[in-house]
Amino acid sequence: MPAYVISEVEMRDAAAFEAYRTLAAETIAQYGGRYIARGGAAELVEGAPAPKTIVIVEFPTMAIAREWYASAEYAEALKHRRTAMDRRLIFVEGVLPMT
Repeated sequence: MPAYVISEVEMRDAAAFEAYRTLAAETIAQYGGRYIARGGAAELVEGAPAPKTIVIVEFPTMAIAREWYASAEYAEALKHRRTAMDRRLIFVEGVLPMT
């Protein structure tokens, strides 16, 4: 069953953000992840507050998503994340395709 990592981010430091983004993308690919959405326009339809920048990554399973997040490779990206942006990070299980 696929799993999704949803990030809502607000950039603080452009150089650190670019370093984080490059390293994170490499590790996501290494763990079989793929971007579903990456900073495109987000429209608030209901509720509040207005969304910030949204990134959605799909991983093959929740176990792989957790393995990616805890990996030594991603830890290098996290060193930049602390100064690059403020972020909310959510892991969500997907659904099995209907057969």
